[in-house]
Formats: sequence, structure tokens, C-alpha cells
Amino acid sequence: MSPLPTIAALEAMERAELLAAWTAIFGGPAPRSISQPLLRRFLAIEIQARRSGGLTAKFHAGLDRAARQETRAAARPLQPGGRLLREWNGVTHVVEVTGDGYHWNGAVYRSLSAIAREITGAHWSGPRFFGLKGATAS
Repeated sequence: MSPLPTIAALEAMERAELLAAWTAIFGGPAPRSISQPLLRRFLAIEIQARRSGGLTAKFHAGLDRAARQETRAAARPLQPGGRLLREWNGVTHVVEVTGDGYHWNGAVYRSLSAIAREITGAHWSGPRFFGLKGATAS
């Protein structure tokens, strides 16, 4: 295997050189319509990953899952009568799940994300904010 080019050297390479580097690094031809800037980016990422010991096992597992089109199992849907608790900046927030949405602070909200935004002042995934992770909450 030939030595990897430096990332800085990629900037000066012409298309033919980039395609040759792709073949040497990936062991096959580059996609036909890939642009030079994209070739450079892909090559730079691969060179950087190989020089730092490769991609993590977690990253490879994610790629494998995506290739198999697997998704994480969603949590059970929230049932009316359920309660969610979340402490934020020293204040405990209680959200009650109702048939028509979520009751918090005297108002009804259609989504947990809207409540999380009200509490934090920033955009949050509601299920993530309340520790539900992959829960499907509408």
C-alpha cells in the first residue's frame, strides 16, 4: 500500500490525481459525478481517520445499522395520566400527559419540545429533554 498523501497535498492535486488517490485509499473507483471539492473532503477525512487510528467502533456500528436500515426501537408511547419530572436550574418541572397533549404550568401544549423550549429558552428535543430519548411524542 502506498503512503497516504498529506491533507495539505490534496489542495494542490488535480482531478486525475485525486481519483488515483481515491483508488489507492479505498481500493476502487470514485463515484462518477463526484466533484473535486467533495473528493478532497472524503479523502481528507479518510486520511485523518487512518492516521489517528481509524474510526471508532461506535461509528462503525452506526454505519452498519444504517446500511441495514435498522432504527432504534422507540419507547412505548406515553399514556394519559402519566407524569414527567425534570429538574432545570434548581426547579422541578412536572408535566402531566393528557388525552389532548401535555399539561405544564397551567397550560396545555401539543408537544414536549414546546415545553422544553419554554423551560430552557433554547431549542431542545422534548423527548430527549425529559429523558425519553427515542420516544415518539407528538
